[in-house]
Amino acid sequence: MKKEFAFTRIGYVYVPTTNIDESIEWYTRNLDFKVIDKFQDRGSFLAVMHQPHKNSIALLLIETRNDQSLEITRNGQPFPIMALNCPDIEFTHNFLKKNQVEVQDIQALGAGEAKYFYFRDNQGNLLEAAWSIWDPEDEIKEDF
Repeated sequence: MKKEFAFTRIGYVYVPTTNIDESIEWYTRNLDFKVIDKFQDRGSFLAVMHQPHKNSIALLLIETRNDQSLEITRNGQPFPIMALNCPDIEFTHNFLKKNQVEVQDIQALGAGEAKYFYFRDNQGNLLEAAWSIWDPEDEIKEDF
């Protein structure tokens, strides 16, 4: 008998922006996202963005008049709202620095089995670049 699930995966992540076009350009240039759709919804624009991974979840940029970036506070310290996997974290770190994105130093966990660093998008939302030996190998979309 096949097991039934109420949920099977995260569908998408919402990220706020006060300037949707500026954020689309930033996420496209710096994080390898591609716009799938942009439309008006409930009084403001929304952009559906995908990354090259075949099964990546969607990022939904939500335009808002509220100028409030997102971050989580963990034990009194800023913590990111999402982590983005990178196949080569040193390459990603250097790429973002060359694009004038302010990045923190790369941190290693354990004996180097996992590495990460934090950075902010153009709206101040705190993000994490992450790599580990346990990451699945990416299948890239053919039309990306």
